[in-house]
Amino acid sequence: MSLPRASRSIPLRVLNSDSTPPPPSHIPHLDTPKEKCGVVGIWNHPDAVNLTYLALYAQQHRGQESAGIAAASNDGLTSHLGMGLVADVFDPAALARLQTPTLRGTIGHNRYSTSGGSLECNAQPLLESCVFGQIALAHNGNLINASAIRENFSDQGHIFHTTSDTEVILHLLASPEQQQTTDPLGATLRRLQGAFSLVFLFHDRIEVARDPWGWRPLVLGKMPTGEPVVVSETVALDVIGATLVREIQPGEIVTLSDAGVSSRHFADSAERQAHCVFEHVYFASPASDVFGQNVLQAREQMGAVLSQEAPVQADYVMPMPDSGRSAANGYACASGIPYREGIVPNRYVGRTFIKPTQEERKAAVRLKLNVVSSIVAGKRLIVVDDSIVRGTTTREKMHQIRSAGALEIHLRISCPPIRHPCYFGVDFAKPAELIARSRNVEEIREFLGVDSLHFLSREGLLSCVNRPPESYCTACYDGNYPLDIENPIATGDVLGDQLKMFS
Repeated sequence: MSLPRASRSIPLRVLNSDSTPPPPSHIPHLDTPKEKCGVVGIWNHPDAVNLTYLALYAQQHRGQESAGIAAASNDGLTSHLGMGLVADVFDPAALARLQTPTLRGTIGHNRYSTSGGSLECNAQPLLESCVFGQIALAHNGNLINASAIRENFSDQGHIFHTTSDTEVILHLLASPEQQQTTDPLGATLRRLQGAFSLVFLFHDRIEVARDPWGWRPLVLGKMPTGEPVVVSETVALDVIGATLVREIQPGEIVTLSDAGVSSRHFADSAERQAHCVFEHVYFASPASDVFGQNVLQAREQMGAVLSQEAPVQADYVMPMPDSGRSAANGYACASGIPYREGIVPNRYVGRTFIKPTQEERKAAVRLKLNVVSSIVAGKRLIVVDDSIVRGTTTREKMHQIRSAGALEIHLRISCPPIRHPCYFGVDFAKPAELIARSRNVEEIREFLGVDSLHFLSREGLLSCVNRPPESYCTACYDGNYPLDIENPIATGDVLGDQLKMFS
């Protein structure tokens, strides 16, 4: 259990410090998982701490390595955070310390390791003391120019307490250049390149911001008694009894305060949006509405289109639990082949995809899924999964199904082959580790040891989502990155150039 972390001061210029970590390389390397997190913000509710805890619980699938809550009261800001699941980090005593008599608002964060790795110092919300007072920040996304900005600040003598890309946002906000503008937060956000859904906590308000491309989901809700709430996914609103008001718009800042809810734009939204289609494929909860569409229904449609693209005779359609279940159901309904579950998950093991090391992933696979031999033996199976990244865990599962006596295995994947790394918030590891990077479908089939293999086409995938195809980022499939990842910009108001380049 981690003790509450005291707020830290951001020096505007501190020279010759041995504590400054070496700046990351110019382009973020994908030898560690990149950020994919969940955020929460609640203002002016008397039970905000417990509600934030529940909302984090509802979004546990978005990050399992650390969790934290920061709270604002008349006495200032305080936080409690640590490594592990929400239930590991918080106990009743920790929640009680945050739930003070003069509580005003809270923000929360689920995380798994980003640029910077799985370190306790990178747990969020980050809580700092700046020239304008205390501030806490929770971030979902990934900034491609964070390393360049960090190096620029380090050259000026700034000290960084974490290795996370999120901390550069606080240094930008605290800098005189931004503080001298009419809207320091807006000026700060215009210097960021990449994906960001941000929740800032001040002593008198919460500020919520979303990048102009809308990469990551972020929604505004309302409690039955009227208090405003912001979360990454609508499933968290359902859990705490709140109702959905609307999405936070790309390029928008929303303020939650005693005066109510207000909005302003720090940038026009990009002419072409870049909603991460992988949210629908894998990451988001099937109970959530993401980018205005229910995730479960989108995944069922992906399965139905799969059955049209790659029909095959079989005895059962079988999901790879848990994220392949909705697509498998869609495949079965569309094909008329019976749906049967012959792979039983161990629900006490976390997602193998977001484990920080390959050895941890392998160990989790051996614990996570058990094949029911009496169901699969002698059967022709269509096994449906949502994606294949490295392929090692999938091969192990196919081997287990074959060893249990399956006569045929026809593997169907409800997204295209992942051939390119993501620089905007999804863990796809090193490019060389992507199984589809250097193999065609037939070579992947041989590696996995299945009788047939089909990936949902890009066109098929985009036919299953309800916004125009150009509204989604599909760079992990086609390599068409919305931003120039090779030349991130460290200084100046870069957003105008970004939007022009992308439109």
